[in-house]
Amino acid sequence: MQLAQAFDEMTRADGGVRCVYERVARWLKDSPPEFLASRRSQAELLFRRIGITFAVYGDADAAERLIPFDIIPRVLGRSEWERLEAGLVQRVRALNMFLADIYGAREIVRAGIVPSEMIYQNDQFRPEMAGRPVPHNIYVHIAGIDVVRIDENDFYVLEDNARTPSGVSYMLENREVMMRLVPDLIAQHRVAPIEDYPDKLLATLRSVAPGTAGTEPVTVLLTPGQYNSAYYEHSFLADKLGVELVEGRDLFVRDEVVFMRTTYGPRRVDVIYRRIDDDFLDPLAFRPDSTLGVAGLMSAYLAGNVTLANAVGTGIADDKAIYTYMPEIIEFFLGEKPLLKNVPTWRCREPEALKYVLDNLASLVVKEVSGSGGYGMLVGPHATKEEVASFAAKLAHNPGGFIAQPTLALSTCPALFPSGIGARHVDLRPFVLSGTDGVRVVPGGLTRVALQERSLVVNSSQGGGTKDTWVVDDASILTPQTQNQIQ
Repeated sequence: MQLAQAFDEMTRADGGVRCVYERVARWLKDSPPEFLASRRSQAELLFRRIGITFAVYGDADAAERLIPFDIIPRVLGRSEWERLEAGLVQRVRALNMFLADIYGAREIVRAGIVPSEMIYQNDQFRPEMAGRPVPHNIYVHIAGIDVVRIDENDFYVLEDNARTPSGVSYMLENREVMMRLVPDLIAQHRVAPIEDYPDKLLATLRSVAPGTAGTEPVTVLLTPGQYNSAYYEHSFLADKLGVELVEGRDLFVRDEVVFMRTTYGPRRVDVIYRRIDDDFLDPLAFRPDSTLGVAGLMSAYLAGNVTLANAVGTGIADDKAIYTYMPEIIEFFLGEKPLLKNVPTWRCREPEALKYVLDNLASLVVKEVSGSGGYGMLVGPHATKEEVASFAAKLAHNPGGFIAQPTLALSTCPALFPSGIGARHVDLRPFVLSGTDGVRVVPGGLTRVALQERSLVVNSSQGGGTKDTWVVDDASILTPQTQNQIQ
């Protein structure tokens, strides 16, 4: 699994261009350097005008940043996308069944598939949800599944984001900017549209409204406020959905029903797309010092009078130790072999695995099981001796808090820099919607790119950027006979 050389998504080993990239390669060959540089500058200007920023916690010098955007698209053929899509649908179905089970019958624990302590001692397990079915039995309405590619045939799941996955606004804005800046290139492909994602998201949210909802359920997006790192996305999505963007102070609970304060008086709320973690949702149920949530919200939720998307308690599915059991979870609940593989992972809580990890720290990637955003991890090959020694001490003190994985040679795509075009490592976060009408995947997703040469860390909080992801019909790909014209 640890590869010596990364799979190049555009260029074959013999130097030729892969079919899906033929038109892009021709465009790059025919475009003067000054043209590409001007488009790169225009993209940055557009993002500044739009105000697409994110906050970096703990960085006093750069509290607000633009996420760097690369104008060279990542291209996937329809046939390879369909293989990935089938695996994503399967995985999210299994995640929903797993969550329903651990808060319900607990059959997977009784069967000995997942150790009970991995669930019930997990910080993200919510005992308040035990025996409390959620509306329509759907826990994960919006999922962001991070996948990586290591060769032409296989995608591997790197992690599951089932709590409050972010990034979809950047996916949508990336496409909008590309349509403005390189319409001629887009016109040469049959690119699957993503512009209808807000409509699909709203339909999904309305479909899971409680049975008490009227003919058109009232939906709101609950944000922690303007100081949250993803506030731009919250306001962007509320605008695109045509729903109210609210903070905790805009809502109140009366008789186990949630209401929104409006200039016309209280208005009942049926569905809350919440971008607040469980701990801060309700000071009466969780952290009493929270000023972000709504007092009494959990009572309304447990009474079945409001739907929270995603459901309370889904954070346990984000846990990287639980991730290691996903192949068994899929087989247990669906009776199917996983269509998408996990990255091989060592559970440091297991003595033999811990010994191997400690002996090979300098060649592994070590992650906190509850970590996110690229924080709290060690990339062994790029770490100093001091950093390796520090992580060894952490592992010895709390082995159950970490997992380890091989240092994968993530696939590369071309990216544009002032110095020219270079290959950079990428991953992909497709977005999966689950409602009463089934499970749907947006064709493409957010490609994140490690802009530093040889870096494997793609997170925006760690200096990564993004690029538009195109799913193109195979029929729109040039024939092999055009190959010589491109080389």
